[in-house]
Amino acid sequence: MSPTQRALIIFPTYNERDNIEKIVHAVLPLDPRIHVLVVDDSSPDGTGEIVDRLAASESKVNVLHRVKKEGLGRAYLAGFKWAIEREYDYIFEMDADFSHGPEYIKDFLREIREYDLVLGSRYICGVNVINWPMSRLLLSYCANVYTRIITGMPLRDATGGFKCFRRRVLEAIDLDAVQSSGYSFQIEMSMRAWKKGFRIKEIPITFVDRTAGESKMSKKIMREAIWMVWLLRLKSIFGKLG
Repeated sequence: MSPTQRALIIFPTYNERDNIEKIVHAVLPLDPRIHVLVVDDSSPDGTGEIVDRLAASESKVNVLHRVKKEGLGRAYLAGFKWAIEREYDYIFEMDADFSHGPEYIKDFLREIREYDLVLGSRYICGVNVINWPMSRLLLSYCANVYTRIITGMPLRDATGGFKCFRRRVLEAIDLDAVQSSGYSFQIEMSMRAWKKGFRIKEIPITFVDRTAGESKMSKKIMREAIWMVWLLRLKSIFGKLG
């Protein structure tokens, strides 16, 4: 990343008051070219107000308030459009609960020099997940095998949410056509980038489950992911994955 280039880390939040200030203070010192955008879905716990205070004292912190909770995918899409309008060079997806370690950001910034999309993978070097029960670990691992078989994407961790895009990738994707709102959003964005021929690199990370706040995983999100991979496969076959 050259001195004139800027990276934006997008944190989608809903009830993250225990984590948001800590994670912002953890990522900003890593590189002077890093900025932060918090996309808050009107968190009733006051997360948005905390970020407003941070933004008032730190020019690299921004907040996008949304009227209601619409899911992870909708929050990221709003953040992507915000980043494109302001011409950020690199755009990160990252969880606010420290399950994605800030120490990996330097690895993303190194690899994005040569690639268009860099993914943090929990499964590229064995299984690197901490604090998950075996049932959820097996579900996640099998979901990635299932996704790889159905879609054909050569990714070990298509459902992971720690990513860095070059802006041109997001500009090339029709963001208004993205349908997923839950965790299948990660699969859909990677597949759209892959089908357009962008260079994708997976790098190893260790995922540490949250210690504060509550997980946003639900049965509805899981059901969406199951049928979404088939929809993506069909769209790919008929050339409608733009």
